[in-house]
Amino acid sequence: MSTVKSALRAAKGALDAHQYESAIENANKALKEDPKNYHANVFLGLAFEKQNRNEDSEKSYRAAALLKGSDPLAWQGLISLYEQQGGRKLDEYHDATSHLASVFMAVDDKTRCQTVVDRYTDFARKCGTRAQYRHSLEMLLPGSEVYDYLEGRILHPAYTYTKIAELLEQDEKEKINYEIGHRRTRLGAKIDQVTADVKKEVLQASDLETIYQCIVDWTEDDATRRLYEEKILQRAYDTLVVLPSALKTKKRDQVLQLAQGLVILKHPFALAWRLNLEWKDVDRIEDLDAGLLREYVEIFPEDGVAKVLRGYLDSEISAFPSPTPEDDDDDDARGKKSVTMTAEDRLILMTDGIEDSPASILALRIMTEYYLYLEEYETAVDTARKAQRELAISSRASGLSFTNMFDAVSISLGTAMIHYQAPRHHPEATSLFEGILARRETNSAALIGIGLILEERGELEAAIRFLERALQQAPSTRVKAEAAWCKALSGDYETGISELQQCLSQLEPADPGTKTLKAQIFYRIGMCLWNLDTSKSSRKARNKAYARFISSLQADMNYAPAYTILGIYYTDYARDKARARKCFQKAFELSSSEVVAAERLAQSFAKSSEWDLVEVVAQRVVESGRLRPPPGSKKQGISWPFAALGVVQLNTQNYSKSAVSFQSALRISPKDYYSWVGLGESYHNSGRYIAATRAFEQAQTLEAELGPEVLGDTWFSKYMLANVERELGEFGAAIAGYKEVLALRTREYGVSIASLQTLIEAAWQDIELGFFGRAIDNIQEALKTAEDLVTWRKDAFNLWKSIGDLCSVYTYVQSYVAQFPFQSLVGLLKHDFDAEAYSLLADVDHLDWAAFVSSAASDKPDASLGLCCHAAILAQKRAISCCVNDAHARAVAWYNLGWTEHRAHVCLIADENRDSPMRYLKSSVQCFKRAIELESGNSEFWNSLGIVTSQLNPKVAQHAFVRSLFINDKNARTWTNLGVFYLVEGDSQLASDAFTRAQSIDPEHAQAWLGQGLLAARLGESSEARNLFAHAFEIASASATQIQRSYACSVLDHLLSSPSISSSTTNLLQPVLALRQLSKQSSADLPFEHINALLQERMGNHAEASEKLSTICSTLEAEYETSESVETLARFANAKADLSRSLLAEGKFEAAAENAETALDLSVDDDPSSMRKRTRLSAHISAGLSNHRLGSFDRSTEAFKGALEESQENPDIVCLLSQVLWAKGGENEREVASQQLFNCIEKHPSHARTMLLLGTISVLHDDQDTIQAVSDDLRGLRTRDDLTPQQQKQLAQLLSAIAILYPGETGQAMARTSEATTAVMLGPSHPYGWSQLSGITDVPCPPEMAILTAIREAPPRGALNAEDLCEVYAQSPRGEDGQRSIMFAPWKSSGWHALSQLS
Repeated sequence: MSTVKSALRAAKGALDAHQYESAIENANKALKEDPKNYHANVFLGLAFEKQNRNEDSEKSYRAAALLKGSDPLAWQGLISLYEQQGGRKLDEYHDATSHLASVFMAVDDKTRCQTVVDRYTDFARKCGTRAQYRHSLEMLLPGSEVYDYLEGRILHPAYTYTKIAELLEQDEKEKINYEIGHRRTRLGAKIDQVTADVKKEVLQASDLETIYQCIVDWTEDDATRRLYEEKILQRAYDTLVVLPSALKTKKRDQVLQLAQGLVILKHPFALAWRLNLEWKDVDRIEDLDAGLLREYVEIFPEDGVAKVLRGYLDSEISAFPSPTPEDDDDDDARGKKSVTMTAEDRLILMTDGIEDSPASILALRIMTEYYLYLEEYETAVDTARKAQRELAISSRASGLSFTNMFDAVSISLGTAMIHYQAPRHHPEATSLFEGILARRETNSAALIGIGLILEERGELEAAIRFLERALQQAPSTRVKAEAAWCKALSGDYETGISELQQCLSQLEPADPGTKTLKAQIFYRIGMCLWNLDTSKSSRKARNKAYARFISSLQADMNYAPAYTILGIYYTDYARDKARARKCFQKAFELSSSEVVAAERLAQSFAKSSEWDLVEVVAQRVVESGRLRPPPGSKKQGISWPFAALGVVQLNTQNYSKSAVSFQSALRISPKDYYSWVGLGESYHNSGRYIAATRAFEQAQTLEAELGPEVLGDTWFSKYMLANVERELGEFGAAIAGYKEVLALRTREYGVSIASLQTLIEAAWQDIELGFFGRAIDNIQEALKTAEDLVTWRKDAFNLWKSIGDLCSVYTYVQSYVAQFPFQSLVGLLKHDFDAEAYSLLADVDHLDWAAFVSSAASDKPDASLGLCCHAAILAQKRAISCCVNDAHARAVAWYNLGWTEHRAHVCLIADENRDSPMRYLKSSVQCFKRAIELESGNSEFWNSLGIVTSQLNPKVAQHAFVRSLFINDKNARTWTNLGVFYLVEGDSQLASDAFTRAQSIDPEHAQAWLGQGLLAARLGESSEARNLFAHAFEIASASATQIQRSYACSVLDHLLSSPSISSSTTNLLQPVLALRQLSKQSSADLPFEHINALLQERMGNHAEASEKLSTICSTLEAEYETSESVETLARFANAKADLSRSLLAEGKFEAAAENAETALDLSVDDDPSSMRKRTRLSAHISAGLSNHRLGSFDRSTEAFKGALEESQENPDIVCLLSQVLWAKGGENEREVASQQLFNCIEKHPSHARTMLLLGTISVLHDDQDTIQAVSDDLRGLRTRDDLTPQQQKQLAQLLSAIAILYPGETGQAMARTSEATTAVMLGPSHPYGWSQLSGITDVPCPPEMAILTAIREAPPRGALNAEDLCEVYAQSPRGEDGQRSIMFAPWKSSGWHALSQLS
């Protein structure tokens, strides 16, 4: 024991000396001797604590506390240890504090006990979480040992509960916010549902409501008690809202009990009062407690619901009695006399109130009824719908059904819908009333509602039944009047008058609330009298219906129907239009539902062209919603407001809206003829031509159904349909339509001029499509129309513009210019003319009436083209004189004249007077300048000025093009013209940029591609140029002559440079078509006529080629006789040589030889050009071949010798000469022929034709030495790629013949097979080897391969001709191939022979 004590003293000394290791050592010694020594554990714990060995220290203190729990030292040590660790051991701190407090309570030491508890709670507040602090405060709550021992020395429970409540509120708020933020990010989460779920979880698990109740129970302050009673109610209400329906009943009862208690106490907590008022499921507002309502107003004077209630209680519709003086004496506040509000002030107050409390069911119900009283039906509908939504929300929140309130709101909504935009909402209103009657059969309001709707529908008998049922439930003068009016509407006017008179007698004369009903009854009695006797005298009498209408207005000056019927009275019977118009205006101002008054007003405004007012009237009627009848109604819809809007929008050129308006009119009245016409016109003006066609066709269908006696004049629809077809390019149908209209209205200018313009447009379209004859036919018909039109409308601008256009058409189809109706045009131009009109710009273009007459007297054979141009110019000049007062028309007229002058310049440039060169071009410049002066913002005018000044003044032209593009940079034509300008000026880069821009804007603009092709040709890129010309020709119209010229020239150059291509007919079709169209449009273009003849010759159309060349020769001969030009003579000789060659192909050998000799005689010897050499070479060859066929071998030989000299021994000429010599038949000639061929081979060893001809001659002459020498060369030819298909065939045939005639040691069959297989191996894609192989074997494969390869070699992929295809198919053993052989070449015997062998 002494050892333990000494160790404890040593440990105590060491602790005092801060020698903690020594203290630990001594304490351990003591514990070693006495493991249950209390002080040793305490000293050890303290030493560990000082060394921050907290776990060891806690173990030691715990061990000491277990040994002696009633001693405070160990617990104090633990508390000190826990405080050093902050909030980490706060839960253990709570346990230690509880034990230490118990120790002090055991020794009755209240001071130290309170100190420990206060120290702990203060430490928990500073270092712990809110939950730990709340846990520490729970130690001080009633029911705990500490509270029972220290009561009166610690905080009051109310304060403690309040602190705990605050902590719980903060925790709950944070938890709710965190969970909502966390869950709302989940896929498919909705914020409302997430919020409700989180609140439900938190509120159900919380004890905060219990804490609030404890505060209420313990607090001694009434204000605090009321505050926390409010919180309890709010907490219970919030919990009720989120609870599931099955759990709401108990919580709802609690909420209602709490709310009732606060109301009884008259505590100013709005939620309690609202719940107490708005959760009472009453049918009528008057079923609520009036005193409670007034108390609410007094307690919450600035509340929105209170404002609504104040206005309601003071209004005419309030069913609550005013407070008596005895009631007022109860309280000073209520004793003050209330100031009576005006109706305006009341409405303002109630409106402010509903804005402040938009979710109050009571306020919404009151406002709905008040708006119904004020007949503000639109606002009533909106307010009732809001009330329904709020009722649904309250029903879900409370779990109450609110059946009575739902029915009441539905009745108010249905009643408002009866009148608001009637009858648009009648189906919905009917559904509401029927739903109420299904639950409550005797509901008078629903019965009245259905009765009124049936009355509006025209189902009068059913309406009477419902109204009488309502009268049985609740007698009402208003309902009785409605029933009487229904009887009157059904035709029983006498009964109606009698019952209406009874209703009138039941009304109090001085009651201001019935003034509208009185006015209505007077009006209805008047209408019964009006319809009972429809004679004019009766209706005109002022003591009958008229007197009742006046009485109606005396009862209520704002009753609109009375004004409408009075307007009809003044219009139809009193003949007072001014007063009638005032009545209609007053009626329509009072009510937009007065459709009859609106229609009369609209008609009046339309007659005076006041379209703005027509639009206002029609739009207001549309917005009233009374146009479309409800489903099932017997009433007809009203379509005229939509039609009127459509007409107004047509006049203002708002075509998209007018189409919508006419569509709306047609939905109501599908057989409204004029709406169909208006719809078609709207579609037409907005560019929707297909839809316009359907609309006009529907209108014409109605014409047939309804007839002219109903519709009257219907020509306009036919005229508009023709306009639509004209816009669609269906000119034939459009012209026929115009003719049909003109048959009905002979002198309708608009139709006549449209017909004339359409004929001219059809002619232009025919020119673009290449139907030139049909274009002239249309022009002839247009001329007849113009001749008729000029007799009665000679001053029309469009007439003379059209006459100028039809004259210009002939300049684009010059092959028909001889048919120009000159006399008819002179008659038109002479008709009532003013010579001054034709003298415009005469000082520039030298063309006036006298000059025109002088040119007409000319006897020149080609004067017709000039007459066309001059007549067109004069017509356009006269058009200018017809539009003096229209600046825009004058600008267009000058523009038209400018282009007409430019066309004359283009067509007559060769015939212009030398003293005044370019007079038409200069005149054109003046015209375009005048047009620009009148309309400087027109890009087309600037573009045209740039075109005509390009030759005269390039700077002005460039400025004009740039100005045009500044105005409209999306015009592909202007960019193309600018590119051509740069091309002419030599700037290739700028030209390329301009053409590229034009192509990007409009890829279908052919002239842009032409410009690129010309640029490529200038740069030497002939292949690229040819492709561009081809593309331009493919997308261009038939009137694009420059494209046709460029394309034909490029193709001809390509054919001359590629002999293998020149023999293909398919490559010649398009250029021949282009040149044929060009010849129709510009017949005097001799160079291209010559090209056309050459292409026709290459196609094998020798007759047409000869005809064209003969015409060219005649023209050149006449030109040479006039000019004696050497160039013309050379062209004549060239044409003669070409004609000789064409005649030779036709088989006209004598004429061919004669023309060849002529060409040779006319060839100028001193002309060094290549044209002379080609001419003479062609003439020599033609002469040689012609004489050879005529049997004149000597002359033929001489001709070929001349060809050899001209061609410098061309190998092809040598071959021709050799063939002629061999054909002559003499040994010497044949020897010479062979020698010529050998010499040619020495000079031209690769010339395939020479080798083939030499091999053929050798076989025919049986010259085996030559055959042996030539065979190897012939076999070498088979490996060359430059052989034509014809040469390949000849080579195969020659080698096969050599193999048959000279088989060698292998034998004839083997030699033939060897040659055939060799041919197949060297050319497996050519049909000739397979054809040879099929002729010597019975295997089916070679004929099939021959056919397959022949198909691939046929045009357009190859150049195999029809005869070769016939030969290939003839070798096939199949019957269908024999038939195909005949189909390809029926003139060949091989196909027929093959077919006969098979049969």
